[in-house]
Amino acid sequence: MAYCPIRLTVDLDVEEIITVHYFEYRNDFSFEGESHDFWEFLCVDKGEVQVRAGTETYLLKKGEMIFHKPNEFHSVMATGQSAPNLVVISFSCRSEAMRFFENALLTIGEEERNLLAGILSEAKQAFLPPFDNPYLTRMERATPASFGSEQLIKNYLEQLLIGLLRKQLKPEAVRQLTKTNKLRSDLETYHRILEYLEAHLREKVTIEQICEDNLIGRSHLQKIFRTRQQCGVIDYFCSMKISAAKELIRSNEMNFTQIADYLGYTSIHYFSRQFKKLTGMTPSEYSSSIKALSD
Repeated sequence: MAYCPIRLTVDLDVEEIITVHYFEYRNDFSFEGESHDFWEFLCVDKGEVQVRAGTETYLLKKGEMIFHKPNEFHSVMATGQSAPNLVVISFSCRSEAMRFFENALLTIGEEERNLLAGILSEAKQAFLPPFDNPYLTRMERATPASFGSEQLIKNYLEQLLIGLLRKQLKPEAVRQLTKTNKLRSDLETYHRILEYLEAHLREKVTIEQICEDNLIGRSHLQKIFRTRQQCGVIDYFCSMKISAAKELIRSNEMNFTQIADYLGYTSIHYFSRQFKKLTGMTPSEYSSSIKALSD
């Protein structure tokens, strides 16, 4: 019996990665703009920004994404209403399918968020920091890099682009392929717990309280968060508090003591220890770094 191999068709091929960025901007940040001969997309992770693409201006909020085609002038600025967090990735792709993304404004879901998180995670394994410098023009490879990290960046990015394209063309078919009743149930529970944690962000909550208030078993709750966040629910709640603290620092409306009190910390000293534990910097060092970047 003679086997006949099939060379796989590649409909969308990302040839090069240019930059991978995750920005935590102050509420008064402004980037004057640029144009270049490769693709770039911006996705709002938190807050909102005003984006210029060519001659058009758009207001983007959390979960919204815009694509800039090659040689299109684009700029971004915070609106003053919030301190935004942004994912910005630029890459080369000459595939004909990329015509779909010209002037595209899209809303992402959980699947796309996970792929973006995967790209950011692998970029930290493959390249040297910083990842928050908007003027960076060349990323430097890490030595040694984690095995397969660059290939995974390519795979995740292609999967993200193909998924976005398919979702627009056949949304019902894609949803049926990617969801089961069990996954839907866990996803709904996950989002319900996230809303609960957000509502209690200024308080000190225990895992017992979370389980009781949301009618969920402790082991099931922990399994959901370890699957989606690779940590327990309390660890995730602590990271939410620090993320909120970083946003408040960038907003420049409260001092550190007020922020600690606002987020329910027992003391400024405990707040500072937790902040450094999760970010590697004290609140003062973080504030100085953000100010230096803005300047």
